[in-house]
Amino acid sequence: MTRPLIIDTDPGIDDAAAITMLVDEPGFDIRLIASVSGNVGIGHTTNNALKLLTFLGRRIPVARGAAAPLMRDNRFATEAHGKSGMGSFVFPEPDTSLLTENNAVLEERRVLLESDEPVTILTLGPLTNIALLLATFPEVKDHIDRIVMMGGSTGRGNIGVYGEFNISVDPEAARMVFRSGLPVTMVGLDIGRKAHLVAGDLDDLDAAGEVGGMVASLFRSYDGGHIEEGIKMYDPSAAMVLLQPDLFTMREAFVDVEISSPLTLGATVVDYDGILGGKANASVCVDVDVDGFRSAFVDRVGRVRRQ
Repeated sequence: MTRPLIIDTDPGIDDAAAITMLVDEPGFDIRLIASVSGNVGIGHTTNNALKLLTFLGRRIPVARGAAAPLMRDNRFATEAHGKSGMGSFVFPEPDTSLLTENNAVLEERRVLLESDEPVTILTLGPLTNIALLLATFPEVKDHIDRIVMMGGSTGRGNIGVYGEFNISVDPEAARMVFRSGLPVTMVGLDIGRKAHLVAGDLDDLDAAGEVGGMVASLFRSYDGGHIEEGIKMYDPSAAMVLLQPDLFTMREAFVDVEISSPLTLGATVVDYDGILGGKANASVCVDVDVDGFRSAFVDRVGRVRRQ
């Protein structure tokens, strides 16, 4: 059975890799890619989604989303993704005919309400669009199967001591999503750090063809090009949860987001034991089969061909 899918994302090098993994997956039908401000500004993230799809030759609608967090100033991650968000790889000029007239929230609503079956939402960036969608059109909740997010951490962070980037950029939006009552699967920073690629994996991608070479090129400039430390696979981990959930270990937990403390702003508080008195609202990824992940990632990306 093919399941409808919305990808809400801020491309981003690892976002591009995650999307590439999914474009030919027969189990999913990508109905929409929605951009959001995050790794870089909304102009770049929207353009990057269009450039990637143009390179791949896939005609998936792209909707431009929120240009800033709900209540805070933008914070970007250009040190990891480059000024444009896509490193130094030269993509073709984007096919702007893929860009929808309506914004991301309206397009997400349309896709959800028009679908004959519940839609999975994969989020790879800040949760601004999703929070706006749920607050503005609460009727869409009945049309969402679950939200699988790359975000949060069960331990230390990468923006502040405990805050992970996607959550910390817009913690109010993240808190709204966790409190929405929808099924949420959280694939956090700690999993992306563990599920890493090594230099030999990039060589294997190069040998697989144009698409594999594109992904390898992106990762060679990712996060300052520190390949010898292992290439962190944050967004591809969330995508892989959809494709091969058997590679991951999950635990049910109550998760909330810190929105006020200057010491722990954006921290995801993951309570497995009911200490805070909250009902479990998320399936939290706590471990990954690293070798299985690496093999599956290289194989799946390596089989994608330009059209």
